[in-house]
Amino acid sequence: MMRFRRKAIGGIAIAVASITALAACSSSSSSSSSGKTASGATTAPGAIGSVPAAAASSGKAGTITWGIPPGFTPTWIFPVVTGAQNSVGNNFSFIWEMWRPLYWTVNGVVPEVDSSMSIANPAVYSNGDKTVTISLKSSYKWSNGQPITANDLLFYIDLLKAAVKESPADWEGYVPGHFPDNLASTSEPNASTLVLNLTTSVNPTWFTDNMLGQGPLIPLPSTVWAKDSATGTVVAASAWTPATMTKIYNYLITQAKSLSTYATNPLWQTVDGPYKISAYNTTTGGFTMVPNTTYGGPHATPMSNFEGVPFTSTTAEFNAIKAGSIDVANVDYNDVPQLPDILRLGYSYFGEPDFGMNFANYNFKDTTGDFNNIANQLYFRQAMAHLEDQEGWIKAFMDGAGAPAYGPIPAYPVSPYLPTDAATNPYPFNVAAATALLKAHGWTVNAGGTDVCAKAGTAADECGAGIPAGTKLAFNLIYNATTTTLIGEQMTDLASKAKQAGVNIDLQSSNFNYMIANYLDPDAPANDNKWAMEDFGGETDDPYATTFGLFNTGGSDQIGDYSNSTADSLINASISGGNPAAVKNEASFLTANQPVMFQPNPDYIWAWKNTLSATIPQAWENLSQYYATPEFWYFTK
Repeated sequence: MMRFRRKAIGGIAIAVASITALAACSSSSSSSSSGKTASGATTAPGAIGSVPAAAASSGKAGTITWGIPPGFTPTWIFPVVTGAQNSVGNNFSFIWEMWRPLYWTVNGVVPEVDSSMSIANPAVYSNGDKTVTISLKSSYKWSNGQPITANDLLFYIDLLKAAVKESPADWEGYVPGHFPDNLASTSEPNASTLVLNLTTSVNPTWFTDNMLGQGPLIPLPSTVWAKDSATGTVVAASAWTPATMTKIYNYLITQAKSLSTYATNPLWQTVDGPYKISAYNTTTGGFTMVPNTTYGGPHATPMSNFEGVPFTSTTAEFNAIKAGSIDVANVDYNDVPQLPDILRLGYSYFGEPDFGMNFANYNFKDTTGDFNNIANQLYFRQAMAHLEDQEGWIKAFMDGAGAPAYGPIPAYPVSPYLPTDAATNPYPFNVAAATALLKAHGWTVNAGGTDVCAKAGTAADECGAGIPAGTKLAFNLIYNATTTTLIGEQMTDLASKAKQAGVNIDLQSSNFNYMIANYLDPDAPANDNKWAMEDFGGETDDPYATTFGLFNTGGSDQIGDYSNSTADSLINASISGGNPAAVKNEASFLTANQPVMFQPNPDYIWAWKNTLSATIPQAWENLSQYYATPEFWYFTK
């Protein structure tokens, strides 16, 4: 499933049952077990497969080939990522191999900060949670031998300011009025400490996990990059005026657009992450990285080269597994029945739903056929939820390897923020229930045809504000059809079930990259009336799973411009106070209010050759969360 990386509820009993159905082809002892099995392998709640115990020795280095799933090829290298380039393929498994965020926010499958993988010590909050003190670890340094300093972090922040001044879409994490707008001042008590003085109080958990970690804030090599041309002089921090930073930003972003120079541009060779890029194919998106020998984080010794091998189809990727020609590769949902064959071919595998959400978006700005006013009616979104057969999709399209999800926080991986009332579907699949809702709100239902608004108006039994009499319940739905068959299968079934209730959905196929560039209301307002619904896949959640940026009015990651004052209030409470229950309250409301059509989460399954091992099991588990940490992998033969 494609993921749009966001800065920033499933039925547990059903999820367990769906995984248990795979017992014959899974090496996991139980879907609800955790820790180590009798063989020493590691599994996790909600997972299939397991991670074998690490080999006795650190083994040998070589070149580890890693399959890039269809549609995940990286197309952006500059750590200031634009909204249009905001994907897990660009961030988690490409940019973050070379430049690490302050805080590493996944620990295997557990959505939490991993201190051992973070380049900063835990942030310290004071002054009513308006002052944040960040201390960089001395063990990390730049690949040119220079220390990572507070100026390097400030350099990134000043670049963000220059970026969003030119366009709010130039930083994927930007929400007007929030960071960096709410940064009143900074100070540097010493060379490795940066103090952020904010204008308002923040929730410390949210700010650390989602802004400093997943936001992300990333130190950049200012002593190399702070210039406005290839031959320009590096500008000292004391001279970083807004005008100067704009020139530097424009130079760097121009370099980032030159994909053909990714492996040769000296800029991209100064890194603090475990890898440096050594080759990039502009035609396929394939790449090779070599170890950064000065990397200060945990890793295997010796480290191997990391080669990203792109695949144009899931069939081609699975064929590479069967041929033994790829070391690490993704296993598509369609290939779940063949998992026993993977074991016999000398591979191990592990899968878990991503900590995130899959959904089909409503476009609350599409005036075509008054769809904006239709989508704004809660009863309509409830009816659509009743037309979605989540359990049927898991069985038919995922071969049982998935879990239903009814809101923004999934049941798996396990999170402390899952609301207790979100484990049961508030709108279970029921065409008759959907039909009854539409009839009760003024629609003449024409099963097999197209419903028509018969009672215009705003009374409880009328169609709703802005919906004229005679309006037809017909609209388009654009879906990503190029990287996986799952979305198309689900949307085809949805359209079929909807037709039974007189909801006429015109399905139109597209591709992920085109959709996130052209069908996001904030980034492509000229296309507001070209789509009513869309399904490109989903988004990853941040560890502190607020939907700030996604479902708050004017959020930077808004797709269809959902706006609800109650949601805004609850989201604001999640990010501005210290109440750990605030995000649960937010998720409970959104589960009921259905800002999007929430969909089941398939297991994201990866296989790797048994000739490979890793120093920690998390290095295999986190593949299921779209992360790749090859610095821990090594050859045993």
